[in-house]
Amino acid sequence: MTRKSWSDLPRWQQVVTVVLAPVEVALTTAAVVDLARRPARQIHGPKALWWPLILIQPVGPAAYLSWARHRQDGAGCRR
Repeated sequence: MTRKSWSDLPRWQQVVTVVLAPVEVALTTAAVVDLARRPARQIHGPKALWWPLILIQPVGPAAYLSWARHRQDGAGCRR
């Protein structure tokens, strides 16, 4: 299998890559910073589990930001 260079990619793939790459970097950065700063008691599951999961791109950071964190504002709580 030969490796493609950037210029070999179709224009649409170049555009998608340029648009989505910063989004992926931003989500990963936000997840890593949040996991590092958030106390373990405010996370669903062990922190040691979430560290490697965050590195699974692109679903890891989104999964952490969506499901791993306990809500602090009480949003989503049933009464």
